Amino acid sequence: MTLAPMPGAYAAPTPRIDLKLLVVDDGGPAVGAIVAELESTGVPYTRIDLASASRPTIAAAFLSDTVDGAPRAKFQAVVMPSESPAGLSAGELTALASYEQQFGIRQVDAYTYAGAGVGLNWGTLPGAYAGSLDGVQAQVTAAGKSGPFGYLEGGVTFEDNSPSVGESYGYLATPLAQQAAGATFTPYVDAPIPGTGTRGSLVGEYAHDGRRELVVTFVYNAYQRQYRQLARGIVEWATEGIHLGYDRNYFALHVDDVFMGDDRWDTVLKCTPGDVTCPPGSNPEEHPSRMTAADAQYLKTWQQNHNFKVDLAYNGQGTEDFKAENGGTDPLTAQLIADQASYRWINHTYSHQFLGCVQDVTVVPWRCTTNASGQTVWTSQADITSQITNNRTWAANNGLTNVDNTELVTGEHSGLVTNPQQPTDNPYLAPSVDNTGVRWLASDSSREHDQREVGDALTIPRYPLNVFYNAAKTVEEVDEYNWIYTSRAQGGSGICEDNPATSTCLPTPLDLNTGYADYIVPLEARLAVNRAINNDPRPHFVHQSNYAEDRIAYPVMERILSEYDGLYAADTPLVNLRQKDIGVELQRRAAWNNAVDAGQVTAYRIGNTVTISAPAGVLAEATMPTGTKQQQLIGSTNFGSAYAGQLSGWVGPGLTQTSVTLKLPSSEVPAAAALKTLRTTIAKTVASLPVPKGVKNPVPAGPTADADTLNQLTGTTG
Repeated sequence: MTLAPMPGAYAAPTPRIDLKLLVVDDGGPAVGAIVAELESTGVPYTRIDLASASRPTIAAAFLSDTVDGAPRAKFQAVVMPSESPAGLSAGELTALASYEQQFGIRQVDAYTYAGAGVGLNWGTLPGAYAGSLDGVQAQVTAAGKSGPFGYLEGGVTFEDNSPSVGESYGYLATPLAQQAAGATFTPYVDAPIPGTGTRGSLVGEYAHDGRRELVVTFVYNAYQRQYRQLARGIVEWATEGIHLGYDRNYFALHVDDVFMGDDRWDTVLKCTPGDVTCPPGSNPEEHPSRMTAADAQYLKTWQQNHNFKVDLAYNGQGTEDFKAENGGTDPLTAQLIADQASYRWINHTYSHQFLGCVQDVTVVPWRCTTNASGQTVWTSQADITSQITNNRTWAANNGLTNVDNTELVTGEHSGLVTNPQQPTDNPYLAPSVDNTGVRWLASDSSREHDQREVGDALTIPRYPLNVFYNAAKTVEEVDEYNWIYTSRAQGGSGICEDNPATSTCLPTPLDLNTGYADYIVPLEARLAVNRAINNDPRPHFVHQSNYAEDRIAYPVMERILSEYDGLYAADTPLVNLRQKDIGVELQRRAAWNNAVDAGQVTAYRIGNTVTISAPAGVLAEATMPTGTKQQQLIGSTNFGSAYAGQLSGWVGPGLTQTSVTLKLPSSEVPAAAALKTLRTTIAKTVASLPVPKGVKNPVPAGPTADADTLNQLTGTTG
């Protein structure tokens, strides 16, 4: 319903809402987890450290001001440790409440007790629950599915990774039967209350006093699966789906050493003959593991059945060596090249030569060879360049055309830093990648997690799956796993004992027949899925040997994909990017985050218009409701791409423009701020009208400022 203008009424300026969050931090893990989500997804925020004696006081002037004659909210949402953390004064809490009421700003209570103060029954009373939530099967409610958590399939399982360690704690309680006047509580995620036939809220919305709070009644950290599933929805609820930054779930898999045969783990020697891990003089295994044409056919069919494409990192000399030993033919290579469009291909160098320092393998572990002057002897630039170019030439000569020459994976990520033996890059690596046009160079994330420059190239850190390159059979994988992860007393290497900060020893060795399926597969899948749902595009890698013989890669892959499908709705698929696209994504993120950290980004919403300004050449990342358009000099264009029920992506100014202008569909413009403006306008207008002589209480000339009446008139709910 549209209200008719009243005599003497004026149109209040539409508020400006800056696209930045205010985070009030008590140092606890819950607020820290939300901060990690904001950092990961590129959402700007201002943090107030409650432990700092020099922190600013939260007052009206800190929260809002006036810009160009219009009121400005400096923050679009507030994250609090709880509804009333001890570190804030009563005056600060009042200022926040008034601010949230005035501008329709939402507040996240990161972790709080279930109690009347947040619209719930007390979590410690009969009929409620307080205690461990390990292994609890929670569920997104109908309101959660139609609201901020619609991207989830429905179930949210709380981790229970160790029976001896408490991992989750919280409260389950029902909403108060009798809420305060006008207040409501809507559960978004709930779980059964033990010993009762009812369900208690774990995440819900408490609407009261013209404010909205997201009430979370369980504690969590940034790495736990249950939080990772809910993190996106917490941000979307707080910002009403309009914010800078964006979130995707990524998974890509590189298969290294394609066309080559990989050395095999020796279950007696407990090392890999032919590799630098075995004592000098150990002869290479006579039957290295190598895929067959049947394995290649299986991989193609598997990909089709699972709607997933892998990247094959190839070494051309592997084919030539096989032909020389097998009458000049190689059915594997013929099959893979015939099916080359089914895969993405990456140059993995011609013969997999180690491209760092020249290795001295007369000792275990190996060391860098030095000359008479004590200087490191490096693989030459000519050798590095020939490894890159010879593999390209081999591909062209053999009809492998589906290769992007800007991408490179060196053997063992060699040439890059390899601690402790080689603390610097081979100085000839950067000139070689520059001269050969390589721009995206794979690195090992366990050594270097962040992207960096190598000459004109940027690195793409990759996660190794703990499915070993030298294992084609289940028994080989488990035997080596036991050797690495059991103590000396249990028959293992004791590496885990020597490095307790980075590795945990198994209490007993895994069963050679069942340990892979029962322990390794679920563990590796869990780790990979947790990375995938952390907005992390970095790829994982395994080796061609894992697709041969027992085909041990498939159980891990299938577990990853099935676990993911059980967590997320169809509109939130895994994003599978090729190496260079991952590189571009990481590059853009670095530029965006640097601009945000330097205070060089300005973004705000006025009504249905979002304006974003960033330094020249820096693309902005943003998330907006479906139907959002980018305003161009003439007309408009589509913004972003659909994901998780919204539009999101990178965006830059149009032709001749210096900033980005996005137009929200009218149905998606948050109503709270507009409603407050209407209330203020009516109240001011009524107060300014003359009071007839002899009348004690004037009759309003228009609707009163009563919230319920205004809600009915305007079709809004708060």
